[in-house]
Amino acid sequence: AGIKTAHYVSPSVWAWRQKRVVKIARAVDLMLTLFPFEAKFYKSHNVSVRFVGHPLADLIPLKPNREAARKALSLQNMDSMVAILPGSRSGEVSRIARSFFEAAELIRKENPSTTFVVPCVNQDRFDQVEEILKEFPDLNVSLVLGRSREVMAASNLVLLASGTATLECMLMKRPMVVSYRLNKLTYWVMQRLIKTPFVALPNLLANKLLVPELLQDDATPVNISKAALERLSDEGQNEVAATFTSLHESLQRNASSEAAQAVLDLVRR
Repeated sequence: AGIKTAHYVSPSVWAWRQKRVVKIARAVDLMLTLFPFEAKFYKSHNVSVRFVGHPLADLIPLKPNREAARKALSLQNMDSMVAILPGSRSGEVSRIARSFFEAAELIRKENPSTTFVVPCVNQDRFDQVEEILKEFPDLNVSLVLGRSREVMAASNLVLLASGTATLECMLMKRPMVVSYRLNKLTYWVMQRLIKTPFVALPNLLANKLLVPELLQDDATPVNISKAALERLSDEGQNEVAATFTSLHESLQRNASSEAAQAVLDLVRR
């Protein structure tokens, strides 16, 4: 009753079930967004909005130190290191991890000096990945509990499931291959609901295909390894890293202070 309302961190209404924006417009006086494309969406629907930037962009340095990260993880003396992030939930890992590990075997055939590191979000995922790796006795993979950001910083390339990790990887300026697989019914439904041309946040931010997205039937070991080897060869990756830096700078706005100021401005209206 007359109390002003600000909503910090937008739901993914721009991606699917866009009609929810009507309810949001009635419920909030100000929407605070982490990404500029979200602000653009709300403006197009006449919702009061302010883009405040992303806290991760403030936290992660513009030039991550690969050697320092490797030293912190005791992973020195590595030629080429690939990080594999198969997701944080059990279902995600069970659907995509084997494809990543089969791709890793193909990468090793081409580049025998390549090493692989998997950061696991918790002990349950660690145990799950460890169990899956028993199916790949010839593949030398190091498992790390947590520390995914350090592992990404230490790597030359990241294979990962879609999600917030793609943003972290972009902020780390690391080449990546994004791959994801849902159960068939969920994928069929999501195809009809999702309104965006991309799923990876770097591509959404750039509004173009910066990083490969291998989804569902395209998420094969052959496709993943091919995309990975192309990026490990370094062709065009400096240009991508420069774009990542530019996108990082666009998100660096001292987000927490910006959000606080936006709320103060709202209260003082």
